[in-house]
Amino acid sequence: MKQADEKKSRRLFLSVVAVLLIVQVVSASEQITYTPDWESLQKHPVPEWFRDVKFGIYSHLGPYSVPAFQSEWYSCLMYKPNQRPFKYHQETYGDQSKFGYKDFIPMLTLENFDADAIVELYQNSGARFVGLTAEHADGFAMWDSKLTEWDAADMGPKRDVIGEVAKAVKNRGMKFVATFHHDWNWDWYPVWDERFDCSDPNYAGLYGQPHKKGDPPSQEFFDEWKAKVIEVVDKYQPDLVYFDSKLDIISERHRQETLCYYYNKQKDWGKEVSVTYKGRQLPAGAGILDMERVRMAEASKDPWLNDDPIDWSSWCHIQNPKYKTVNHIIDGLVDVVSKNGTFMLNVGPTAKGEIPEPVVERLNGIGKWLKLNGEAIYETRPWTTSGEGPTVVRGRRENDSGTYTAQDIRFTSKGDILYAIALDWPENGRLIIKTLNSENPALKKIGSIELLGYKGKLEWSQDENSLTIQLPDEKPCEDAFVFKILSE
Repeated sequence: MKQADEKKSRRLFLSVVAVLLIVQVVSASEQITYTPDWESLQKHPVPEWFRDVKFGIYSHLGPYSVPAFQSEWYSCLMYKPNQRPFKYHQETYGDQSKFGYKDFIPMLTLENFDADAIVELYQNSGARFVGLTAEHADGFAMWDSKLTEWDAADMGPKRDVIGEVAKAVKNRGMKFVATFHHDWNWDWYPVWDERFDCSDPNYAGLYGQPHKKGDPPSQEFFDEWKAKVIEVVDKYQPDLVYFDSKLDIISERHRQETLCYYYNKQKDWGKEVSVTYKGRQLPAGAGILDMERVRMAEASKDPWLNDDPIDWSSWCHIQNPKYKTVNHIIDGLVDVVSKNGTFMLNVGPTAKGEIPEPVVERLNGIGKWLKLNGEAIYETRPWTTSGEGPTVVRGRRENDSGTYTAQDIRFTSKGDILYAIALDWPENGRLIIKTLNSENPALKKIGSIELLGYKGKLEWSQDENSLTIQLPDEKPCEDAFVFKILSE
């Protein structure tokens, strides 16, 4: 009994020390003054909260949600004669010289959009950070902007959509993310093609300033890109700013100045912030690497983000969606977290502002799983190896990874606790984990093993080849299965 009390006291002491260290790190990072150069910006640490949250949700929502055809790229593809949306648009709405993308804006009513209800749904699904597209590549701002009249407060729904979501997120104690895709906007529309309405300079605020095909982006374009990001930063104080995959088209100076401005806001706000980037569009360390629809093959030494839509083909709501299963999403979440990543799921509301019922069902399913198994996800850190099994993720699109089996195991850790997560239920009544053999020097001597959601005692054995766990007759849940391994 005395020994047990001593263990509890030691754990409590270590927990207090860990909290104090985190506070010191946060305080130190908030006091740094950054300068607009990569050497300074690369010193910006990954926020501790980002390492802990593990799962978030954001939404693609804009005028492209009105036609809801093929994907959120409708705004671009409706002007390309060789693309399906071009023909669909002419057959459904008329010629692009008379009915252009701008004409969808009044149809974006969001009449049933309830930011608090949606954020509550996302939170109940287990998400710990939530956001929205601030501006997609279509040039339409979803916040109340003083920089453009082409925004959701002045047109369409005539609501500050970003502001409503940000308020709902912060009221629930969650982290808020704003995503920017307007780095695409320079040549998103064929503003040089007089056959279409997008060539009319009266609509340049939406379609972009007139220029010839092939012209490089102008200084004015760079300035506007930066100004919009800073306006959102100042108005809504996002915890995370996500940049899409054309960031390298923006001048180096504008990227440096924008990051510098945002990072220095930490001192005023008293909180840690960061940005995400793709590929090599920022130097390593200047932000958090994001892999869109792509996963790491192995665990990364640095925290990273994986973002992926709930629909197989589109990031926005479309007429004929093909949604991923709860099992597929959970398996992906587990795989990402085991490799030092954080997973951000994308959901597309309708033009009326509603979350489709099949999406609600899937989010509830994810929430049910995380309520039971979340301790193996939240606040965890990668173990010495991310996992084992026949299904290999080769750093490609997530749908190339195949279907996981009961032999596919992923590991996470929290202090002295090791979690082994089986991505399917073995049919023979036992789980064999080769990595956790008695000869593995990284594994402490096992004291007991629990199956989350099962109250009975598990029998297990270990030798130089593997750890074998005898399973109960009934599964505790429907998807991935978490085994909590405690050391002596």
